[in-house]
Amino acid sequence: MKPVVLVTRKLPDAVEARLRRDYEARLNPTDTLYSAEQIIERAQGADAILPCHTEKFTAEVIARLPKSVRAIANFSVGYDHVDVAAAKARGLVVTNTPDVLSDATAELTLMLMLGAARRASEGERLVRTRQWKDWSPSFMVGTQMTGKRLGILGMGRVGRVTARRARGFEMEIHYNDLHRLPAELEEGAIFHPAPEDLMPHCDFLAIHCVASPETHKLVNAKLISRLPKGAIVVNASRGSVVDDDALIAALKSGHLAAAGLDVYNDEPDIKPGYRELTNAFLMPHIGSATRETRDAMGFRALDNLDAIFAGRQPKDRVA
Repeated sequence: MKPVVLVTRKLPDAVEARLRRDYEARLNPTDTLYSAEQIIERAQGADAILPCHTEKFTAEVIARLPKSVRAIANFSVGYDHVDVAAAKARGLVVTNTPDVLSDATAELTLMLMLGAARRASEGERLVRTRQWKDWSPSFMVGTQMTGKRLGILGMGRVGRVTARRARGFEMEIHYNDLHRLPAELEEGAIFHPAPEDLMPHCDFLAIHCVASPETHKLVNAKLISRLPKGAIVVNASRGSVVDDDALIAALKSGHLAAAGLDVYNDEPDIKPGYRELTNAFLMPHIGSATRETRDAMGFRALDNLDAIFAGRQPKDRVA
């Protein structure tokens, strides 16, 4: 008898085909965002749940899950939407999907940098609304990336790929992480032991740290004030790392030239102030949104489920 897996969102066709082949899959063909009550109801008799970051598994939700549920195999690298301590206490196995989205997220980070620096959203709006009148030496002047200093806050997998891609723009790489990387992973990047030490060396700041109590609103007014005037901040990690009010204030005052954002607090109900800023280049959380990456994420989640139901240790266990 095949294990029963509740899938909370519409997944790529190839991933759902494998799910139907190997499991009794409870799919979500309409891609409805389930409430906590709906998840608990639909999980009755299920052996595992395959959710995305959009579903919140709080301690209360985990306590109310049916006893049949053995695992939560996330379709995401981040797992801050799951109360890991509650899952451990309940005996649930929790997994994520690291590695496979590093390239796509790094690509998106470069897009955020370029889009913010070269005023892409402003320019496109001018063309679409027929407000573009003529060429002028002072028209739509932005910031050049080539040869600038890039600071990376969180030099994990995505941060290292971002650094590698940015070297194509002859950027000087600076970074902060909990520990200095070995030389072969640093690839010439300059380590700074504290976020405060990193900020003065950033013409561009790319945020790539994980969401945790320690990083909550890490990029606040005090940290932003240490950035050089005219710096550009981009975030493709998690919205909770940024103090929205502080970032908006710095963009309004001109201390920061621009920001490129793909993630936010309270998505999709983002801070309204962002929408009013012409110097904010805004994307709708699409860092991993390539066909190749979304397929790979799904297969990685299924690899973890296969291991769990075969009695093996899943490769990407986080609880």
